[in-house]
Amino acid sequence: MAPTKPAVEHTVDRTPEYEKFIEDLRAFHEKRGTNFDPEPKMGNFTVDLLKLFKYIVGHGGYDKVSDEKLMWRKMCEGLGLMRHNAPADAYTLKQIFYKNLAAYEIKTIHNKEPPPPEILEFTTAKGGSLLTRTLETFQAKSKADREGSTEDGTPSRERRAEETPTSSGRASRGLREAPAPRVIFHPDTNPSRQSRHASGQQSGASGSAAHSQSQSQGQQITQSHVNTPIAMHHNHQHPSGRGGHSISYNPPDMSNPLVNDYQLQPPPQVPLRIVDTPASNPDLFARKQRLLRHPAAPAPNPGALVRASVPPGTLDGPNIYERCLLSLRSGIEAEQAFALNHLVKISYERGDKYKFSQFSGLAEGLTEFALGVGSMFYHIEWTISNDPYYDGGEIGELDGINGTDDILERIAQLSRKDVQDTFQSAEFSDRLMLVTEAVLTIRNMVMLPENAWYIAEYPPVKDLLCILLHLPSLEIVVELKHCALDIAEQITPYLVLDSDDPLYKTLLAQLSSSDRGIILTSLRAIGRIAMNHPTETNKLGGVSPATLQRILDWLLLNDDELLDACLDFLYQYTAVVPNLDVMLEGTSVEQLVVHLVRLLSHGAKRSNREVVVSEAHIAYEPVSNEYVPPIPKDLQERLLAMEEPERCFAWLRCMFEEDPDAQITQIAIWQAYNAAFLEPVKRMGRAMINAPEFIRHISTVHQNANAQVVREGTNGEIQKFIMRGIRSRTYPINTDGRGYFMCKWYRAPGDPLKCGRWNLTAETMWQHILIDHLCEAPGEDGKFHNRESPLICLWDGCTKYPKPVKLQLAQFMTHIKTHLRAEEALRRASTGTAADAPTSLSSSTPSKRGSLSGSGSGGSKPRVIKPAKTITLTYEETASARDERNPNAPPQAAGIPLSAVLILRNIARNVVKTRAEERFVKGSGGGADDGTQQEGGAGGEQQQQQQGGEQSRGEQGGWNERLFRPVLPRLWEVFTENRLLAPYVTSLFQLLERNKEEFVFER
Repeated sequence: MAPTKPAVEHTVDRTPEYEKFIEDLRAFHEKRGTNFDPEPKMGNFTVDLLKLFKYIVGHGGYDKVSDEKLMWRKMCEGLGLMRHNAPADAYTLKQIFYKNLAAYEIKTIHNKEPPPPEILEFTTAKGGSLLTRTLETFQAKSKADREGSTEDGTPSRERRAEETPTSSGRASRGLREAPAPRVIFHPDTNPSRQSRHASGQQSGASGSAAHSQSQSQGQQITQSHVNTPIAMHHNHQHPSGRGGHSISYNPPDMSNPLVNDYQLQPPPQVPLRIVDTPASNPDLFARKQRLLRHPAAPAPNPGALVRASVPPGTLDGPNIYERCLLSLRSGIEAEQAFALNHLVKISYERGDKYKFSQFSGLAEGLTEFALGVGSMFYHIEWTISNDPYYDGGEIGELDGINGTDDILERIAQLSRKDVQDTFQSAEFSDRLMLVTEAVLTIRNMVMLPENAWYIAEYPPVKDLLCILLHLPSLEIVVELKHCALDIAEQITPYLVLDSDDPLYKTLLAQLSSSDRGIILTSLRAIGRIAMNHPTETNKLGGVSPATLQRILDWLLLNDDELLDACLDFLYQYTAVVPNLDVMLEGTSVEQLVVHLVRLLSHGAKRSNREVVVSEAHIAYEPVSNEYVPPIPKDLQERLLAMEEPERCFAWLRCMFEEDPDAQITQIAIWQAYNAAFLEPVKRMGRAMINAPEFIRHISTVHQNANAQVVREGTNGEIQKFIMRGIRSRTYPINTDGRGYFMCKWYRAPGDPLKCGRWNLTAETMWQHILIDHLCEAPGEDGKFHNRESPLICLWDGCTKYPKPVKLQLAQFMTHIKTHLRAEEALRRASTGTAADAPTSLSSSTPSKRGSLSGSGSGGSKPRVIKPAKTITLTYEETASARDERNPNAPPQAAGIPLSAVLILRNIARNVVKTRAEERFVKGSGGGADDGTQQEGGAGGEQQQQQQGGEQSRGEQGGWNERLFRPVLPRLWEVFTENRLLAPYVTSLFQLLERNKEEFVFER
């Protein structure tokens, strides 16, 4: 089973904050005297300690997370670190935080002094309550843990077999528990009362006496233990029973120091011997009295007497790991059943710590036991021979050093037993379950890369996989076959298999199965062969055309997982030139290329985006260069109150604006300024600014304006002094930037002149029309009388009331408001706020009566906004992923589209090197000269047409032309729309073009 992909992808963000955090942690651990791993690993993931610290502290800290059940698993999921084994991942994450961040959290977050390293970093991450942990409480808890069950994933002896959930239709896989060992207490023969001499020296030499006494007792116990055989007791139950177990097997001094490291217990305390008294242990003294009354009773076992005199906990025997290993290698069925049941749980929960390299003989024991499946279905007993001079031996003897080369031939010769799916004996079912547990243990352990590499170096495992995968097609062995394929998927990256290797042939044979899981895992196992080998590659030879066609057919299924596995296989297969010859001869490669091009858009999301070609800008229509509108009266009075050159600056800002395409003569600007201020300034007794200084101030106010001299006339004899880069405003603005309204009311019916008065607001314009043009006078209360009279609208361009119509005054003035709104829109457009202007206005139509110079319009139209020019582009987004080595890099193509384009590249690169390409070229170019062309008749014409067609195809570029020409339009479309695949499609085009040039050159 493939590991579950995490919902959140965990990466290390190497930001300045991260670097500072790591440096602070390193300094903290150096001061504390503990080891620090700045980039701990969880499988293939590198853990970001800053993210981990913030995430755990955000959820309350280490103690709170440890107190809640299954909370560390949720932390793994939230950080994107969940892999195939949830309990092991949770414990690993907890251990990483415990070793690197727990003390730092206590110091920086809780502002407390963390416990010493002896009870924190130097111990396991078992339990919580770090904030209240002291040396006394930790020692008491450790002693209680040693007497009871453990928390680190090892089986507890108090757990009942019936508490383990059972799977449907199968016997329970609950752990078999070992009963408490029988301990026969030996009465103490030392005197209970101390002598007067001893009591007198007790106060002075208590420490040395206790030390010498314990040392002498230890020597006595060791000597007695060596010379006396240890009693072993076995519960001789039926092998099929689920209660088979080891009672008390305590071999002397056989514990593995590597195994003991898993417990990581604190240094053992000096055992204190409890003195039995008649009050504390009356049964002991009662037994002494009975022994005195019956001296002829047989003496107890000397070994038991020695054991009874040893304080409890001194000789506990091997831990659960070593015990399972010894039970497995013992050859006793009950012991093996006990070991296998525990090994399944240990390999599942401690898969990241349980390693073959630390338990000598574990891989061999599991393999030998799993080989027992042969005798259950065939008349064969598989054995492993470690003879260096192995010469084949018997049919059931396997080469344990180099592997059995003819294992498939031996399996084919086996005689099958009559085993049915429906009926089996109890002994058969229990034996099959134990074999399944052995294979399942191997499968769980090889999920760790170190274990996979280790067992790949053990040749009998390959023979075991071949035997398991060639078992009869029965439902009872389906689980065994799936476990075998999972093992093969994990170890094939470390194997180099040629086309004659039995395991490689066995995996290829699984592709003819109808089981999707078997097909999927087999494809993955084949695709991973020699993946981690530095020099060797998997050439995938010996694949039959029927198997290839079956893989091509699976590409048509709507199954992304199977599709991905098939594409991975084809990518490696098409990378070898001889394989393409097999594919061209046995399959339809043209259809494969068409389907691969179709897969370039697998799971794509199409979206449209508008790209701005040119920004929006203001454009002007042709205007009169010499016209400057008259200055409004109120603006003139405000400017007269200023002194020069401020008056000049203000007038230029209010009456002119910048336009890079416009120009106006200098004399026109000077005359307009004199017309506005010369007479009023003389009456005020002030001096006007001179012309040269005035012209220089124009460039000061409008920086883009500059004085120029242009020549006109046929020979350029007329000089014209202009200011380029400015133009007069259609609607002047006041010193606050507000634009004026111009009254476009004709003075009288038929009069070509307009009023031309400037008003700053629409309200004053409305009052001006009502009083000055309609001759209405307000009443005493300031309101106008709503009388009914013949009224005519003389506004420029109005066609609604061209003749007098009898209307009420309020109704007519409502009509006048429409002209004012249009005029306000034109004013906003002229002053740069055209977003509020309506798109169609009646007042924007040209006047039928025309306009004269000085009438107020100036013969110009307001500036308009040219919208931005845009084009719509279609984008296609397919699967993408970020580079784990460079998380800050942009996303790269991934998934099925990437695999498809890589296969297309392999085909384009290698098809020109095949023998099929040579035959194709020779067949296309040699037909006219080989003397086989027939003249006359229908047959001759048909052959001539066929040879001509082949010749034209061959001259165009061979197989690449034949395969890729029909899909070139779609490839160009992907190139233009898919940004992630564009580099790969570009390299494909380069291959096609280079191959075509080479083909033409060779021709």
